[in-house]
Amino acid sequence: MRVLVIAESTDHAGVLCKGLLLAGHEPAEVAAPDCALLPAVARTRPDAILLQAQSPALDLLDRIIDAMGEAQLPLIIFSGDGSEETIGRAVRAGAASYVVNGIEAERVPAIINVARARFAVLNELRDELGMAQQKLAERKFVERAKGLLMKARGLSEDEAYHALRRMAMERNRRMGEVARSVIEMAELLN
Repeated sequence: MRVLVIAESTDHAGVLCKGLLLAGHEPAEVAAPDCALLPAVARTRPDAILLQAQSPALDLLDRIIDAMGEAQLPLIIFSGDGSEETIGRAVRAGAASYVVNGIEAERVPAIINVARARFAVLNELRDELGMAQQKLAERKFVERAKGLLMKARGLSEDEAYHALRRMAMERNRRMGEVARSVIEMAELLN
């Protein structure tokens, strides 16, 4: 695993790099919090980001998120600020782990493992939520298309459903896609 280390001090960066090596991971690059993060992420293509900051500023967290872009990565933060507000900001920014006052190389492997596992669970939940939202949207399209078919052709609800299902099977498309096409066609004709 390649890890981008962002640290305020070279001493802390050294401890984090030593911890990465103990975990069998490769520090891809060490960067300062005020450096251009987008090129650093693009250049190193890390699998995770370790951030050490006494109190991670909202601007820094936003720049890390922007640098990650679509490729969400586990973000592990080591900080001296244990305030509820700062931790809340970090979690909203996507921190998979937030460690207060505890940078020890020997602890880094376990912290990374926990962060990676938590990140994987969150990604599964995001995927499930996305699929559930898609199914709900498709169900709404199917209900609306059924209503249009019932009104236009004088079909029962069951007949309209089977007509949509038959069209989906004949076209080898999902019912939601066929329902959306029926709705779009009805809107064009009105």
